[in-house]
Amino acid sequence: AGYPLTSANNILVLGSDRRQKNSKEPGAETSGPGRSDTIMLIRTGGGHAARLSIPRDTVVEIPGHGLQKINAAHAFGGARLSVSVIKNWLGIPINHVVEVNFENFPELIDSMGGVNYTGGCVVSRLDGGFSRGGYTLRLRAGTHHLDGKQALALARTRENLCAPSQTDLQRQEHQQALFNSIKSRLLSPSSLFRLPWIAWNAPPAIISDMSGPTLLGLFGALAIGGTPPTQVLKPSGSTTVPGGGQGLTVSESERRAAVARFMSG
Repeated sequence: AGYPLTSANNILVLGSDRRQKNSKEPGAETSGPGRSDTIMLIRTGGGHAARLSIPRDTVVEIPGHGLQKINAAHAFGGARLSVSVIKNWLGIPINHVVEVNFENFPELIDSMGGVNYTGGCVVSRLDGGFSRGGYTLRLRAGTHHLDGKQALALARTRENLCAPSQTDLQRQEHQQALFNSIKSRLLSPSSLFRLPWIAWNAPPAIISDMSGPTLLGLFGALAIGGTPPTQVLKPSGSTTVPGGGQGLTVSESERRAAVARFMSG
């Protein structure tokens, strides 16, 4: 696709929901690639700046598996199958992929000195909350400086006890807000002094097909591209997937409109 600093690149960011081996969450995956808890497309370089999050419960056709939630592609075939499915479903090229391992994500955030987050009230209990050996996140409305565990909990929050009516769409918005905070932190002068710690913790948390120079070009493009508005692919309805469970459907018109906005960003 060309160098990210000067040419438009579409980058798929995937976050696996694989849990730590000592997780007490019922049904938690502790081995294998896991399902993709985060699915975000970034368009950057050559003056472009756009992002599009895809809800993990969106139902698509996965080769060899029929209709499934889109996050299952990562469990079936890792990043390679996820790229193939999303590229064909949206009808756009995907030039690079970045995988975030949530198991090592807190250490990466802590190596940056934490990140700032501004938003509404959030109360969630991950893996059953503190009372069951998990983690409980409590944030009042406003701006907070989050450590690694808090940032991970926010990225994973699906049920917000402060706002029970919220859906997975709000989680995608939280993840995009965290991405903005991480980008700002990495580009701040204070990060220069933390580079050795960041560099040490980044490899276990992030895997990419991009080489070092290409990643530098990506960071440069993100730095000068500004902060695009949050875009989340909006579902038009729901359906039952084979084997049971409810998934989200996206109309053809909404998909085309979202792709058009993303590619022109």
